[in-house]
Amino acid sequence: MKDQRPPSVDALARSLESSGLPHPLRVEVARHAIAEDRVQQVEGLARERRRRLLIPVINGTGTLLHTNLGRSPVTVNSPAAYANVELDLTTGQRGSRQRAIGDLADPAFGAEDAIVVNNCAAALLLVLAALAPGRGAAVSRGELVEIGGAFRVPDVMRQSGAQLIEVGTTNRTRISDFRTAATATDMALVLSVHQSNYRISGFSEQTTVAELATLGLPVVADIGSGLLDAACPWLQGPPPAWLQGEPAARQTIESGADLVIFSGDKLLGGPQAGIIAGRADLVRTCAGHPLARALRPGGLVLDALQDTLLSYLRREGDAIPFWRMAALPVAHVLARAEAIAAAVGSDRVSTISTEAVPGGGTLPGRTIPSAGLRLKGDHTTALRNNEPVPIIARLHEGHTIVDVRTVQPEQDTVVADALTSALS
Repeated sequence: MKDQRPPSVDALARSLESSGLPHPLRVEVARHAIAEDRVQQVEGLARERRRRLLIPVINGTGTLLHTNLGRSPVTVNSPAAYANVELDLTTGQRGSRQRAIGDLADPAFGAEDAIVVNNCAAALLLVLAALAPGRGAAVSRGELVEIGGAFRVPDVMRQSGAQLIEVGTTNRTRISDFRTAATATDMALVLSVHQSNYRISGFSEQTTVAELATLGLPVVADIGSGLLDAACPWLQGPPPAWLQGEPAARQTIESGADLVIFSGDKLLGGPQAGIIAGRADLVRTCAGHPLARALRPGGLVLDALQDTLLSYLRREGDAIPFWRMAALPVAHVLARAEAIAAAVGSDRVSTISTEAVPGGGTLPGRTIPSAGLRLKGDHTTALRNNEPVPIIARLHEGHTIVDVRTVQPEQDTVVADALTSALS
């Protein structure tokens, strides 16, 4: 009996047109399918290839700032157009790409000036390289943190060329410890690092920014999460209880910090970025360092960050997706969960009270009352394979949980259809 010949690569690639992949990637999939004798599974291989690209997903985990899902969701609706990224429209001469954000720093959070780099680790690297090359930067031993991906503050400091001066002990550091270190070493600045992803409790003591400001040295405060103002004037009503004790840029500067550095994609609710803000002379020194060019963001990031800050200045918290999700009353979340459950119409799905979390290495141990859906059994894989939009859920005590607080309202119908399909 004559063996059946496999289809040609071109014919198999053309059969995958509905996958949405461009022709070169369809050819790649077709070649793999033929080489591995998996022609019958070629459509599944095409789906797998598409899922290796960046695609939208629905976050049903209840983690608002999910690092694996890009942290803060950002709305980007920019048409294809040029922008005055480095053009001064007043003079017609070359300008600075940092000017737009720098001009918003004072009204937004009370800083004299600000510049933007690509993340908070880059901000710390640039500040230390510019302000303490070959000299000491003092930090409490209790603040030598490790952030996600095994990046450690001492390692970043070492790469900057600054000399790490460890002060105090893991659980107790006093201002007298910093004074002793200042007299015994060549100290260029003092670094305060917010313990954003863990807590030290019990027999402990920390030195405040206000106390550090009495040393007569520049105080750099890495507040991490990017809360702009503890009063949260962009929200209706008082600040939420889960924010209690979180350092904010405005109040940290008012307490005596010469510079604050923080992330753009955490509590700020903007794109991934690192912001360096505070005294104008120190910001200019950082901006003039050679590393500043290597670490600078592109126009798209600056545009998205500018839109986020303008929303704060307009007091439009609902225009920032993170704050829109975080501030939604739990009764509204529960009503949406009940509507989804009714649309599914199965006794295998029910509504439950849940506890959402800020996430993204912020506010450890803090929760936000929420509501969601519980499916009997483990359906996380089926939901993750949902087409056309994957749904990321979590497993708890053998049941699948979809927290509705992190689901956008316009996605509720997609979730209902996916749950119906998974249960069938």
